[in-house]
Amino acid sequence: MGRRIIGGAFISLDGIVQAPGGPEEDTTGDFALGGWLANLFEETIANQVDTLLSMPFDLLLGRRTYDIFAGHWPYQPQDDPVAAMFARARKYVLSTSELQAEWEGSHRLADLDALARLKRQEGPDLVIQGSSTLYPQLLERKLLDRLVLMTVPVTLGTGKRLFGEGTPARTFRMVEQRIGAGGCVMSTYEPNGPPDVGSFAAQEPSEAEIARRRRMAEGTW
Repeated sequence: MGRRIIGGAFISLDGIVQAPGGPEEDTTGDFALGGWLANLFEETIANQVDTLLSMPFDLLLGRRTYDIFAGHWPYQPQDDPVAAMFARARKYVLSTSELQAEWEGSHRLADLDALARLKRQEGPDLVIQGSSTLYPQLLERKLLDRLVLMTVPVTLGTGKRLFGEGTPARTFRMVEQRIGAGGCVMSTYEPNGPPDVGSFAAQEPSEAEIARRRRMAEGTW
Protein backbone atom coordinates (compact mmCIF):
# COMPACT_ATOMS: atom_id res chain seq x y z
CA MET A 1 0.00 0.00 0.00
CA GLY A 2 2.84 2.38 0.69
CA ARG A 3 2.77 5.72 2.49
CA ARG A 4 0.68 8.83 2.16
CA ILE A 5 2.23 12.27 1.76
CA ILE A 6 0.28 14.81 3.81
CA GLY A 7 0.97 18.54 3.72
CA GLY A 8 0.12 20.67 6.74
CA ALA A 9 0.35 24.46 6.48
CA PHE A 10 -0.52 27.59 8.41
CA ILE A 11 -1.73 30.01 5.75
CA SER A 12 -3.02 33.59 5.58
CA LEU A 13 -6.11 34.63 3.63
CA ASP A 14 -3.90 35.81 0.78
CA GLY A 15 -2.00 32.53 0.63
CA ILE A 16 1.19 33.38 2.55
CA VAL A 17 2.89 30.61 4.53
CA GLN A 18 6.23 32.22 5.34
CA ALA A 19 7.49 32.36 8.93
CA PRO A 20 4.26 31.96 10.92
CA GLY A 21 6.18 30.99 14.06
CA GLY A 22 8.52 33.89 14.80
CA PRO A 23 10.36 36.99 13.54
CA GLU A 24 13.62 35.15 12.78
CA GLU A 25 12.10 31.96 11.38
CA ASP A 26 12.52 32.90 7.71
CA THR A 27 13.44 36.45 6.66
CA THR A 28 13.99 35.59 2.98
CA GLY A 29 13.07 38.51 0.73
CA ASP A 30 13.28 40.89 3.71
CA PHE A 31 10.07 39.41 5.08
CA ALA A 32 9.29 41.50 8.17
CA LEU A 33 6.07 39.89 9.39
CA GLY A 34 7.46 36.69 10.89
CA GLY A 35 5.40 35.48 13.83
CA TRP A 36 2.08 36.56 12.31
CA LEU A 37 0.36 33.46 13.71
CA ALA A 38 1.27 33.96 17.37
CA ASN A 39 -1.44 36.44 18.40
CA LEU A 40 -4.11 34.74 16.27
CA PHE A 41 -3.42 31.19 17.44
CA GLU A 42 -6.47 29.45 18.89
CA GLU A 43 -7.52 26.09 20.31
CA THR A 44 -8.90 24.85 16.99
CA ILE A 45 -5.45 25.15 15.42
CA ALA A 46 -3.86 23.31 18.34
CA ASN A 47 -6.41 20.52 17.97
CA GLN A 48 -5.73 20.27 14.22
CA VAL A 49 -1.98 20.06 14.78
CA ASP A 50 -2.54 17.37 17.41
CA THR A 51 -4.66 15.42 14.93
CA LEU A 52 -2.08 15.79 12.17
CA LEU A 53 0.72 14.55 14.39
CA SER A 54 -1.19 12.02 16.49
CA MET A 55 -0.37 9.02 14.31
CA PRO A 56 3.17 7.73 13.71
CA PHE A 57 4.79 9.89 11.01
CA ASP A 58 8.04 10.82 9.34
CA LEU A 59 8.84 14.36 8.22
CA LEU A 60 9.25 15.40 4.59
CA LEU A 61 11.04 18.73 4.30
CA GLY A 62 12.58 21.07 1.77
CA ARG A 63 16.19 22.03 2.37
CA ARG A 64 15.56 25.51 3.80
CA THR A 65 12.90 24.29 6.23
CA TYR A 66 15.17 21.44 7.28
CA ASP A 67 17.98 23.86 8.07
CA ILE A 68 15.59 25.99 10.15
CA PHE A 69 14.23 22.97 12.02
CA ALA A 70 17.67 21.42 12.56
CA GLY A 71 18.86 24.65 14.11
CA HIS A 72 15.92 24.80 16.50
CA TRP A 73 14.16 21.59 17.50
CA PRO A 74 17.14 19.48 18.67
CA TYR A 75 17.98 22.20 21.18
CA GLN A 76 14.57 22.43 22.83
CA PRO A 77 13.87 20.89 26.27
CA GLN A 78 13.40 17.15 26.20
CA ASP A 79 9.90 17.49 27.65
CA ASP A 80 8.75 19.68 24.73
CA PRO A 81 6.15 17.39 23.06
CA VAL A 82 6.75 18.63 19.49
CA ALA A 83 10.53 18.42 19.86
CA ALA A 84 10.15 14.87 21.18
CA MET A 85 7.93 13.82 18.25
CA PHE A 86 10.31 15.35 15.70
CA ALA A 87 13.26 13.64 17.39
CA ARG A 88 11.59 10.23 17.03
CA ALA A 89 10.60 10.78 13.40
CA ARG A 90 12.86 10.19 10.45
CA LYS A 91 13.56 13.42 8.60
CA TYR A 92 13.57 13.07 4.80
CA VAL A 93 15.00 16.11 3.02
CA LEU A 94 14.42 16.68 -0.70
CA SER A 95 17.67 18.38 -1.72
CA THR A 96 20.07 18.32 -4.65
CA SER A 97 23.01 19.25 -2.39
CA GLU A 98 24.70 17.07 0.18
CA LEU A 99 23.23 17.07 3.65
CA GLN A 100 25.25 17.61 6.81
CA ALA A 101 22.94 15.30 8.71
CA GLU A 102 23.76 16.32 12.28
CA TRP A 103 20.10 16.01 13.31
CA GLU A 104 19.68 12.35 14.21
CA GLY A 105 17.45 10.43 11.83
CA SER A 106 17.99 12.73 8.82
CA HIS A 107 18.16 11.34 5.28
CA ARG A 108 18.59 13.12 1.93
CA LEU A 109 16.37 12.40 -1.06
CA ALA A 110 18.21 13.45 -4.20
CA ASP A 111 15.14 13.88 -6.41
CA LEU A 112 11.45 13.16 -6.85
CA ASP A 113 12.16 9.67 -8.15
CA ALA A 114 13.80 8.85 -4.82
CA LEU A 115 10.76 10.26 -3.03
CA ALA A 116 8.40 8.21 -5.20
CA ARG A 117 10.33 5.04 -4.31
CA LEU A 118 10.15 5.91 -0.61
CA LYS A 119 6.41 6.55 -0.92
CA ARG A 120 5.85 3.07 -2.33
CA GLN A 121 7.51 1.47 0.68
CA GLU A 122 5.69 0.48 3.83
CA GLY A 123 6.00 2.93 6.68
CA PRO A 124 4.31 5.83 8.46
CA ASP A 125 2.84 8.77 6.60
CA LEU A 126 5.20 11.48 5.41
CA VAL A 127 4.10 14.84 6.85
CA ILE A 128 5.26 18.11 5.28
CA GLN A 129 5.89 21.10 7.51
CA GLY A 130 6.73 24.43 5.88
CA SER A 131 8.60 23.62 2.65
CA SER A 132 6.32 25.55 0.28
CA THR A 133 8.59 24.83 -2.71
CA LEU A 134 7.63 21.15 -2.53
CA TYR A 135 3.94 21.55 -3.39
CA PRO A 136 4.13 22.41 -7.12
CA GLN A 137 6.49 19.47 -7.68
CA LEU A 138 4.39 17.01 -5.69
CA LEU A 139 1.17 18.02 -7.44
CA GLU A 140 2.83 17.74 -10.85
CA ARG A 141 3.99 14.21 -10.06
CA LYS A 142 0.71 13.26 -8.33
CA LEU A 143 2.57 12.43 -5.13
CA LEU A 144 0.54 14.57 -2.71
CA ASP A 145 -2.28 12.62 -1.04
CA ARG A 146 -3.78 15.12 1.39
CA LEU A 147 -3.54 18.81 2.24
CA VAL A 148 -4.42 20.22 5.67
CA LEU A 149 -4.75 24.02 5.61
CA MET A 150 -5.03 26.03 8.80
CA THR A 151 -6.26 29.34 7.41
CA VAL A 152 -5.84 32.37 9.65
CA PRO A 153 -7.96 35.55 9.17
CA VAL A 154 -5.12 37.89 8.26
CA THR A 155 -3.67 39.29 5.02
CA LEU A 156 0.08 39.84 4.75
CA GLY A 157 0.53 41.19 1.25
CA THR A 158 3.99 39.75 0.72
CA GLY A 159 5.95 36.57 1.39
CA LYS A 160 6.22 32.99 0.19
CA ARG A 161 2.98 31.46 -1.04
CA LEU A 162 1.89 27.87 -0.63
CA PHE A 163 1.34 27.41 -4.35
CA GLY A 164 4.14 29.26 -6.09
CA GLU A 165 5.54 29.28 -9.58
CA GLY A 166 5.07 26.03 -11.47
CA THR A 167 1.89 24.94 -9.67
CA PRO A 168 -0.19 22.79 -12.07
CA ALA A 169 -3.94 23.21 -12.50
CA ARG A 170 -5.71 20.85 -10.10
CA THR A 171 -9.07 20.48 -8.38
CA PHE A 172 -9.42 19.32 -4.77
CA ARG A 173 -12.07 17.37 -2.89
CA MET A 174 -12.89 18.62 0.59
CA VAL A 175 -12.66 15.89 3.23
CA GLU A 176 -13.35 17.94 6.37
CA GLN A 177 -13.75 21.54 7.52
CA ARG A 178 -14.05 23.16 10.94
CA ILE A 179 -14.16 26.80 12.03
CA GLY A 180 -12.69 28.08 15.28
CA ALA A 181 -14.13 30.70 17.59
CA GLY A 182 -11.58 33.24 16.35
CA GLY A 183 -12.35 32.68 12.69
CA CYS A 184 -9.52 30.26 11.84
CA VAL A 185 -10.64 27.63 9.32
CA MET A 186 -9.31 24.07 9.34
CA SER A 187 -9.76 22.50 5.89
CA THR A 188 -8.62 19.09 4.70
CA TYR A 189 -8.44 18.41 0.95
CA GLU A 190 -7.41 15.63 -1.40
CA PRO A 191 -6.26 16.25 -5.00
CA ASN A 192 -9.00 15.34 -7.45
CA GLY A 193 -7.56 15.72 -10.94
CA PRO A 194 -7.31 18.61 -13.42
CA PRO A 195 -10.14 21.15 -13.74
CA ASP A 196 -12.86 20.54 -16.33
CA VAL A 197 -13.14 23.88 -18.11
CA GLY A 198 -16.59 25.02 -19.23
CA SER A 199 -18.68 28.12 -19.81
CA PHE A 200 -21.70 29.51 -17.97
CA ALA A 201 -22.88 31.10 -21.22
CA ALA A 202 -23.33 27.67 -22.79
CA GLN A 203 -25.60 26.40 -20.03
CA GLU A 204 -29.35 26.78 -19.70
CA PRO A 205 -30.14 28.56 -16.41
CA SER A 206 -31.90 26.52 -13.75
CA GLU A 207 -35.29 27.54 -12.33
CA ALA A 208 -33.53 28.80 -9.22
CA GLU A 209 -31.19 30.94 -11.31
CA ILE A 210 -34.11 32.36 -13.33
CA ALA A 211 -35.87 33.30 -10.08
CA ARG A 212 -32.69 34.92 -8.75
CA ARG A 213 -32.30 37.03 -11.88
CA ARG A 214 -35.96 38.08 -11.66
CA ARG A 215 -35.46 39.22 -8.04
CA MET A 216 -32.42 41.22 -9.08
CA ALA A 217 -34.32 42.92 -11.88
CA GLU A 218 -37.21 43.75 -9.55
CA GLY A 219 -34.94 44.91 -6.76
CA THR A 220 -36.43 42.42 -4.33
CA TRP A 221 -33.25 40.70 -3.10
